[in-house]
Amino acid sequence: MRIKPIQLQNSNQLINDYRAQKEQIKDFFHYHPFEDFDKRVTDLKNRTFNRGKLTSILLEMNNGWDAPSSTLQQIDRLKDENSVVIIGGQQAGLLTGPMYTLNKIISIIKLAKEQENKLQIPVIPVFWIAGEDHDFDEINHIFSLKDQKIYKHTTKQAVMSKKSISHLEIDKEKTFVWVERAFRDLKETTFSKTIFDQIVSCLEQSNSYVDFFARLIYQLFPDEGVVLIDSAHPLIRNFESSYFKQFIQKQKLLAKSIYDTVQTLQQKGYSIPLEVEEDDANLFYHDENNERILLKRLEEIWVGKNDEVDLTTEQMMEIAEYYPTRLSNNVVTRPIMQELLFPSLAFVGGDGEIAYWAALRNAFQLFDLNMPPVVPRLSFTFITSRIEKLLETRVIELEDVINDGIEDVKVNWLMSQQTPPVQQLFSEVKQSITEVHRPLRHLAQTISADFSDEAQKNLEYLHEHITYLEQKAWRKLSDKYERQLGQFDEINHALRPNQVLQERMWSPLPFVNENGFDFIKNVIQIPNLSLQNNHYVIFFT
Repeated sequence: MRIKPIQLQNSNQLINDYRAQKEQIKDFFHYHPFEDFDKRVTDLKNRTFNRGKLTSILLEMNNGWDAPSSTLQQIDRLKDENSVVIIGGQQAGLLTGPMYTLNKIISIIKLAKEQENKLQIPVIPVFWIAGEDHDFDEINHIFSLKDQKIYKHTTKQAVMSKKSISHLEIDKEKTFVWVERAFRDLKETTFSKTIFDQIVSCLEQSNSYVDFFARLIYQLFPDEGVVLIDSAHPLIRNFESSYFKQFIQKQKLLAKSIYDTVQTLQQKGYSIPLEVEEDDANLFYHDENNERILLKRLEEIWVGKNDEVDLTTEQMMEIAEYYPTRLSNNVVTRPIMQELLFPSLAFVGGDGEIAYWAALRNAFQLFDLNMPPVVPRLSFTFITSRIEKLLETRVIELEDVINDGIEDVKVNWLMSQQTPPVQQLFSEVKQSITEVHRPLRHLAQTISADFSDEAQKNLEYLHEHITYLEQKAWRKLSDKYERQLGQFDEINHALRPNQVLQERMWSPLPFVNENGFDFIKNVIQIPNLSLQNNHYVIFFT
């Protein structure tokens, strides 16, 4: 493998300013994202963590997923009072979801290795599976390519409730059919059967989508010691009991701090992906069917967003004390909960996550915490040898395709195949007809207004016929150069599918099918992959 760093052009302004550490944004964070790790270690020494309880929970949870020995050894190292973690997370997507999930885990592992070497203390990579999330439509599919068309390959398991993904029983029969279909859209390679069998084995041993996700992650990262945690696991929820009580007690201050900070950020011109109000409870309540209900606080009454539940503050405190599995965190309290549970050296996140973390500094301080260094994750585009050759054949700049797609290049190429170009020729003909037709329109104006309208419609009618002929010419040209245009489409589907980055559309499946599970290990072993760079292209050559 070889790599090439490139600059993405379409990042939002907040992320650009954050990476550049501009004054107007850096004050919303406690640490420099790349330089303050020594300072962070010193600050963590002033805090205490229940490492015994935490490691006991992590061992039970990860043993349930048949975690590799590398993971169990890392959990054991977390007992060391000097140890810290690099943490990040994501939902439990099917076949791990889009590639950016794996890119995030790779980032966590790389940063943990780098900082352990520099700081000479144990640094453990931890991935937080957001098992309490309930939006099944976000995780129930991958995108596949068939006959050069991208389509959404969705599982047939129907889910009508708002149960957390961690508590949603996976339909193994329907998921098996779904996996079979996913493989039918791939070309068969020397790795295909082994990979299919391993995926099916993970499925057969899983009860939930979180289980399926976790087992696949350990197939992809068997030797890196990454530690997984399911945030919806009952053991974790019970462990969080006292922290839920703090969130309830400080709800008003917490909600106001977030609301005020978002207003300030917006006044500075930043777009924040948070819809916040001062009555937000920033907690979910799980009813008797384990459906998740977002809460708001109206004075001393906590109500569901759609009036599904009605609880007093006293009742909320009792639930936190005796039934903490009935509560879960939202996007605001989850980062604070991570910080309360783990000695986090840094949090690794994507652009959207970093944007909403910008609103959390004052919220962390309410709990006498400093927000950890927030580090942008690695971003990759993978290039096969075939796509590399097609780029050379069509003389296309890789960076341009990744940033802007290829449609304009494709159209310009097709236009250039005729002399004069088709668009220019038909445009000139329309102009000539308009000019030749002018005396007729002038004559019509001198006769009557209605006749003038008819003359104008006659010109439009002539233009419509020329446009029809132009469209016919484009279709004929497209047929003539079908093979070459197909190559442009192939490049675009690989590098800028549906006008988004490759990592946001494609799952790891086609890459693993082509290169085997070891391709992830090979990426991790690439030297000089700095998290300070905006984006990397990785060539499979």
